[in-house]
Amino acid sequence: MTYRNPPTTPRKSATFDDYTLSEIRRAAATGIYDIRGAGAKRKLPHFDDLLVLGASISRYPLEGYRERCDTGVVLGSRYAKKPIELKIPITIAGMSFGSLSGPAKEALGRGATLSGTSTTTGDGGMTEEERGHSKTLVYQYLPSRYGMNPRDLRRADAIEIVVGQGAKPGGGGMLLGQKISDRVAEMRTLPKGIDQRSASRHPDWTGPDDLEIKILELREITDWEKPIYVKVGGARPYYDTALAVKSGADVVVIDGMQGGTAATQEVFIENVGQPTLACIRPAVQALQDLGMHRKVQLIVSGGIRNGADVAKALALGVDAVSIGTAALVALGDNDPRWEADYNELGTTAGAYDDWHEGRDPAGITTQDPELMKRVDPIAAGRRLANYLKVMTLEAQTIARACGKNSLHNLEPEDLVALTIEAAAMAGVPLAGTNWIPGKNGF
Repeated sequence: MTYRNPPTTPRKSATFDDYTLSEIRRAAATGIYDIRGAGAKRKLPHFDDLLVLGASISRYPLEGYRERCDTGVVLGSRYAKKPIELKIPITIAGMSFGSLSGPAKEALGRGATLSGTSTTTGDGGMTEEERGHSKTLVYQYLPSRYGMNPRDLRRADAIEIVVGQGAKPGGGGMLLGQKISDRVAEMRTLPKGIDQRSASRHPDWTGPDDLEIKILELREITDWEKPIYVKVGGARPYYDTALAVKSGADVVVIDGMQGGTAATQEVFIENVGQPTLACIRPAVQALQDLGMHRKVQLIVSGGIRNGADVAKALALGVDAVSIGTAALVALGDNDPRWEADYNELGTTAGAYDDWHEGRDPAGITTQDPELMKRVDPIAAGRRLANYLKVMTLEAQTIARACGKNSLHNLEPEDLVALTIEAAAMAGVPLAGTNWIPGKNGF
């Protein structure tokens, strides 16, 4: 008699899952690494792992319909003669003309201006549309120096020295040839249609002493009027923040690994850096240890999506947040209305990340003249403004529920964590306990 085991469902490996297997096959077939845009797609500890403690008997809540909750923030008050005053603590991150289309950049400027906040140039220089429609424009000063000139430095309202980016700390930028149009090539002094790779470090300094000299040079060029930001990827936030402050920065920007990018190696996006949540408390601690918390402002970016994220970040000690990917979605990126076009590219609206190819059906991450016509910068700017308004109202709702008449009065005491990992990263108690992992040796 023959005995057979009962049939079972085939079991796939958690290590060698379907995506991993497909990547091995792709690498074996092509011999090249994968390049894509956007940010990390792996699940990471994030703001969803924190909860806000609203008021009850022990706290006194505020009424939303009759009691104010301030949202304004001043950035760059340390040394700059003309610090930036924003109506909301949500800014637009640097995204270059080149990686984004001209209409998309214009829409970002329009939306930020309607909302009383700032937008940022990104790599590749300042366009007239962007300057013309941005009441407050931050000029990024990157290792590539593409499009950099003293005139535009003076025309900006602040300067952001980019040392690193959350999706690729320690790595340079990419802009493939298909997106280097005549105008992009002229602005960047590049040959048209040739792949461009930016340097991973600035060519004229190697450490904090040199950074201090560079900051002084930029202050001299701009007559000490403009706030100087220093942006770093979320790798060693305590030491990078401390060194930026000691080098003379007015504002420090920390970009966690959920932050997006126009194009880089996927192995970089998914494996280098730290989650945004893990970067905040060390950066705040560095400022506190130096006696500079609130004197040097801290901006955090990377995966900010809604007003709850904003409120939780501010409660952990930051002064403002910055959004990039979420802003593009608000403009119309990855919109299901173009699903058929996304399908033709072999993807779907919610997953499209091949921004470097320049074939974005939404017309946002492309230089294709026909696709760019799909972006109405006026309508897209209004959508962005609506989104920023909702984020601000959501954050105010949470702050009032905690009894706070300003978003900047939120504090770590207003938070608990749902997981041990989030509690350790954020430095707040695990929900239902008074235990903060790692504190006092435990």
